[in-house]
Amino acid sequence: MNMLTVLGGKGFIGGHFVDLLKKQNSQYIANEKLDYNVKTNDVISYISTVDNYNVFENPYIDIDTNLTGLIKLLESWRNRVEYKQDFGCFNFVSSWFVYGNEYGPRFLGNEIGPNGFGARETDRCDPKGFYGITKRAAEQLLISYCETYGLNYRILRLANVIGPGDKKVSKKKNALTYMINQMKEDKPIELYDGGDFYRDFIHVDDCVTAIDLVLTKGEKNTIYNIGGGVPVKFKDAIEHAWVQMGSRSEIIPIVGKEFHKVVQAQSFFMCTAKLQKLGFVPKYDIYTAI
Repeated sequence: MNMLTVLGGKGFIGGHFVDLLKKQNSQYIANEKLDYNVKTNDVISYISTVDNYNVFENPYIDIDTNLTGLIKLLESWRNRVEYKQDFGCFNFVSSWFVYGNEYGPRFLGNEIGPNGFGARETDRCDPKGFYGITKRAAEQLLISYCETYGLNYRILRLANVIGPGDKKVSKKKNALTYMINQMKEDKPIELYDGGDFYRDFIHVDDCVTAIDLVLTKGEKNTIYNIGGGVPVKFKDAIEHAWVQMGSRSEIIPIVGKEFHKVVQAQSFFMCTAKLQKLGFVPKYDIYTAI
């Protein structure tokens, strides 16, 4: 891999990615927060909001961060690579939320998703919440920008990433880790719809290994799903954690909020066949990760 500018390298996933680069003795530059100056021809951006709830407190922040901030980065990057005549690649970290709730009602019997294999990179995207909409708009903006100027991009759509070091864990973001933390302290947890829905989880170490693999071996001007590629019933994950910890937490089933039904899929997982073709093999399944 060439010298790389890492944007958002102090966040949960970006921080683990920087740690991986250090272990590999890879060359990189990690920008400070709000530094939009791209200093190398190859870039990866982790800069993003993290949930759909900003609409209640600051409806502009998803647009400012995920779209306006991206344009600043692209302009800085283009000015550099056109001057250097070495176009490199802009790697954009996106989210499974861009697929929207198209996949929720289709989880019937043994059929998982519209194609039976989880969401594929070429499947229709129809996000609902501000976070998912602006992430999808950012993907399209990036593609159009690069096609307009003859530049290269990759888009990496991440599943739910779990593991140590996520400082933004809350009821709004990374619910599984939040509930595990509550169970450590024997606090009661509320489980929407009894946890009878599916999600796609990947351990953060596997996630950054997969990202590194895509940046090293992946095709340019395309999209990669990065996830476990296996539907995990949320209830099963919670019960496994509860048993492993010997927790005394009360698990209370509650009815899911209407807002959740509006902004995200009831059940979801991604097809990772494209990633697997690069040779990716995860070290952790969901239960080992927990």
